[in-house]
Amino acid sequence: MDWNCPWYWKMAEPDMTAHDRPTLLITGASGLVGRNLTAHPRLDRWQVLTPSSRELDLTDAALTHAWLARHRPDAVVHAAGVVGGIHANMAEPFRFLAANAQMGVNIVSACRAAGVRDLINLGSSCMYPRDLGEGLAEETILTSQLEPTNEGYALAKIMTMRLCEYAMREDASLNYRTLIPCNLYGPYDKFDPRTSHLVPAIIDKVHRAKVSGAAQVEIWGDGTARREFMYAGDLADAITRALEDPARLPPIMNVGPGHDHSINDYYHQVAEVIGWQGRFTHDLDRPVGMKRKLLDVTRQTDWGWQPGTALTEGLRLTYEHYLQEVAR
Repeated sequence: MDWNCPWYWKMAEPDMTAHDRPTLLITGASGLVGRNLTAHPRLDRWQVLTPSSRELDLTDAALTHAWLARHRPDAVVHAAGVVGGIHANMAEPFRFLAANAQMGVNIVSACRAAGVRDLINLGSSCMYPRDLGEGLAEETILTSQLEPTNEGYALAKIMTMRLCEYAMREDASLNYRTLIPCNLYGPYDKFDPRTSHLVPAIIDKVHRAKVSGAAQVEIWGDGTARREFMYAGDLADAITRALEDPARLPPIMNVGPGHDHSINDYYHQVAEVIGWQGRFTHDLDRPVGMKRKLLDVTRQTDWGWQPGTALTEGLRLTYEHYLQEVAR
């Protein structure tokens, strides 16, 4: 991780002894969100538990309840999940629905049983209806049809969000909040085109074109679909701030920059960062998903936070990680 990120300089308070620190469980600590979160300096005030999926299999209800009962963390960030791009979601809808639903049910119910008062659950912008496109406000979830290409994953995320709401309805002392980030990218992302999301897939594709001397790169669709992306380190900053006082958060809150770019724009920005000067072509027969997904960040603005990493800087940091850890 390159610490030349805006949120690095928002330093944590002076160190406490380990005995004084509350305990935080992060599920999915080896993933994109989890690794950026565990690297954030503000976590110095916590004793952080980052069990692997082998130690804590969230699809196993009995194991999850036993683990939470034994460790009894003071707070939990639920960032685990079976994730992937449009390829993976279309190929394995059963797995994306079943596994993510099991994880959500098990972690929320285990937190309740273990007396965990503070839970930050991470949702996804695919929870929103496909036809809205922009101004995706939290109250519009479940108002119309989901995008078919990732419906299973979206349903699982919606169910977990509802479980958090129902838990608070039954016990007002619980702070079970759901953050809904826009699309993410950054260090520790998946760059394999079979499982990656848009930005890391573009980085891998354009890098390979540069290395091989390819004169053109293909874009699925006409490239005019628009997407909102945020640097994963900025989401980590929002989560660490939320952990300081979860009661101040609304039950559901979007997290993102509040503006988007076309897919063509992302390709051109990545090409500029990488230094590839070829041309782009378009395959109009390929699926592209929703035409637009732009979050309404009114609640986030009222909370007093916004992401601090510009797209060009975030792409540069992500490409540096790609060169160091992924490129062959």
